[in-house]
Amino acid sequence: MQSNEIAALVNRVAMGDRKAFASLYNATSPKLFSICLRILKDRADAEEALQEIYVRVWQRSRTFAVDTGSPLAWLAAIARNHAIDILRARKPVTEDLDDAYDLADDGTLDPEQQVANADEGRRIDRCMEELDSAHARAVRRAYVEGLSYLELAEDLKVPLNTVRTWLRRSLLKLRECMER
Repeated sequence: MQSNEIAALVNRVAMGDRKAFASLYNATSPKLFSICLRILKDRADAEEALQEIYVRVWQRSRTFAVDTGSPLAWLAAIARNHAIDILRARKPVTEDLDDAYDLADDGTLDPEQQVANADEGRRIDRCMEELDSAHARAVRRAYVEGLSYLELAEDLKVPLNTVRTWLRRSLLKLRECMER
């Protein structure tokens, strides 16, 4: 289904059209389910999340603005954010608190490592500033936000191969910058 057709369905859903909602679900649920499954790694959790996502879509469809981006990217963002919220809400499962207490916390960085990581982060930020702004945005959206090449192409309104080229060249420039 084309982006403009999905946008039309979202707009009809905003007006309370149940048939449009069913069509939107049929057209987009496989994609959103795969996002949930990839993040949550459990089919039952992904199915439950998908239901909650479509409740949000029904409630928030009026907030979708056609001129701000692709409707599929908007739906994918809702799915991704909801799945991440579910992960964050989970509490770590421990069978015995005493055993957990006795474990060394290898994840804690000493002050020297913290400073080194902060310096590395600043170097990456400086190198990102050397990139063209559209390319830097594409790198952030792909490697920080987790958008696929196809989602980026739709969002940026450029061909898929252009996105691949931008990302490959940008990563090469970043590596050169980081090696200086």
